[in-house]
Order: sequence, then structure tokens, then C-alpha cells
Amino acid sequence: MLIKQNLYNIKNSLPENVTLIAVSKTQPASSIMEAYQAGQRAFGENKIQEMTEKFDILPKDIEWHMIGHLQSNKVKYMAYFVHLIHGVDSFKTLKEINKQALKHNRVINCLLEVKIASEETKFGLSFDEVEQLLKSEELKNLKNINIQGLMGMASFTENNEIIRAEFKTLKTLFDSLQKYKSLNVNSTILSMGMSGDYKIAIEEGSTMIRVGSAIFGSRNYN
Repeated sequence: MLIKQNLYNIKNSLPENVTLIAVSKTQPASSIMEAYQAGQRAFGENKIQEMTEKFDILPKDIEWHMIGHLQSNKVKYMAYFVHLIHGVDSFKTLKEINKQALKHNRVINCLLEVKIASEETKFGLSFDEVEQLLKSEELKNLKNINIQGLMGMASFTENNEIIRAEFKTLKTLFDSLQKYKSLNVNSTILSMGMSGDYKIAIEEGSTMIRVGSAIFGSRNYN
């Protein structure tokens, strides 16, 4: 019942234009089913093997979001079912997603991950790299991907002003990219904000938040 109540509380506080991704990594199928029965359909995982195992045993109307750092050689394992890939940080990865999507006669939705935090451990493209990628002629040949927007993770800090400033810069970039519209680029999603900072992210223009512990409680990594 706790998961259901947490979901209810969060969803009731969200603006209509914000999509909630329930981050279910490390959570058992039973917890995901509890959220599913409470009406949640979009779930986020950061390990492909764990996501495919859950896909096999859980209801097929679940939207699976790959939110972790993505290695190109793992794309093939989820290409037949993944709904949205959040962490694309290279053209090489986009090409691999396109290749695997073609094998399954699918168009796979992607977000470009942008590095907005100062921490060296964070992945992502620079602002210039995002622009160069979207301008490139080569991108037009990738007909089995759909770039739906951007994703970014703020610095791991308790300083809300730093977090807010990072989200603000990503929203500015997102707005500036609206001029890059094509058959495989349609920037409508700005994925930023997690359990600790999603309220700030929404204030700064996020349209998709990734929330785990605020729904499921603390994770068990054992």
C-alpha cells in the first residue's frame, strides 16, 4: 500500500504536462506490480539484463525506459521492446540503435544526454556536440530512430541554487533546439529531475521526471 500511496501523492502534485517514470532498478517484480496496479505504466531501468528479465515476466503494456549509461554492444538485447532510451551520448550509439531498430522493423525513441553537472563521473554530450549532431547530414540517414529531446542529471549537491542553474541551462538549450525539426528529430521531451530534485526540475521546465526512492523507498543493493 505504501507504493500506491507514494505514487498517488506524487502524481497529484504534478502538472499535466509532466510524465512520471517510476525508477524500478533493483526493485523486485512484486513492487513493480504494486505500482502497476496503482496505474503506473512507465518504468525506468539502468541495466539491460535486469530490464529484459522484467519485460519477460511482467505485463506487456508496460513502457520500459532505459535510463542508465548505455554501451553500444548491449543495444541489441532490448531493441525489440524498449520504449525510450534516455542516455544517448554519442553518434556511434545512435547508429547502433538505428541498426538494431531496423532489424525489428521499429523506430526507437531516444533522448540525447547532456552533461550539465560539474562532476567528472557524469556522462553526456556538451552543448556544442548536441548542436553538431543535430546539424549533421549523417543523422538524416538514421531513419529508425526518433530523437525526442534531451536528458540531463544535475550535480549531486544539497545546494539548490547550483541544481536550479544547471536545469535552467538545459532548458535554454532545449528551447534553442526547436529549430532542428526533421523526420527523426522531434524535441518534445525534457527529462530532468529525480527523487531529490524533481520539484526544482519541474519549476525549470522539465516534462519528464525519473523517480525511484520517493516511490519504492530506499533501494536494496544486496
